[in-house]
Amino acid sequence: METLLDTQRRLKSLLLMYLLVVKAAGDCPKPEGGNNTVLTNESLLMNVFPENVKVTLECSSGYIKESGSEFITCINNQWTESELICKKKDCGQPPPKPHMKFNTTGGTLFGALVKVTCEKGYQISGSSYKECYDQGWSGRASCEIVTCDKPAIANGNTSWDSGDDPEYNNTIRYTCHEGYTLIGNDTVVCDENGEYSPDQPVCNGMHDGNVDTVTDSGTVAAVVIGAVVLLGVIIGFILLHKFNMRRKGSYDTREDQKPGLLHFQNL
Repeated sequence: METLLDTQRRLKSLLLMYLLVVKAAGDCPKPEGGNNTVLTNESLLMNVFPENVKVTLECSSGYIKESGSEFITCINNQWTESELICKKKDCGQPPPKPHMKFNTTGGTLFGALVKVTCEKGYQISGSSYKECYDQGWSGRASCEIVTCDKPAIANGNTSWDSGDDPEYNNTIRYTCHEGYTLIGNDTVVCDENGEYSPDQPVCNGMHDGNVDTVTDSGTVAAVVIGAVVLLGVIIGFILLHKFNMRRKGSYDTREDQKPGLLHFQNL
């Protein structure tokens, strides 16, 4: 009887060992993602991977499925080769916006950078680049029209009567008060750089007994020439005066009379 019980215990032990060996031989290690592929969240939560179990793969962030199966299977302690092929997501052309242009020479696939520019007379407000992310294009930007400072002219008026700043291509006209002369162009334009082209004019002249100083190059040259002429007249007068004084001195001293003539006069 004891021999029979001992034999049964040995058989149970051998059977248990066999089952453990078979089970260990059928389990697969935890799988990993492949080229641009990762395990789904459901597969990541699994702890054991027995024989014939299937797990699911999906494309990495920024990639989409091109072809192949999403499943791999545990067979003979090994995973079958993944057939899932993923390609980069294409964001396409960025959404159009008024007066905005995009340089897409670098492509529109996931990770690509696109430079944002504006039409002439407009400037970027926001990011000057967009990047293709998994959810689409990043970066916010808009093209705002260029403005110039409000025009102003002393002793005159402008045609600008709005409370807003002049915008690109707006034209401004200038006039002077009575008694003043406009120096420069009477019409200017707000250009693409936010400056007036040509420069704003000025009003010069006499008003209420006051003389405005004109500082243009022609006036400065005239003043210099006048000063040189006046200086020349003064120097000439001084030299002439000295010459006359020398002639008068020779008659008073009678240095040019000879001794013989003086003797004749004494007889």
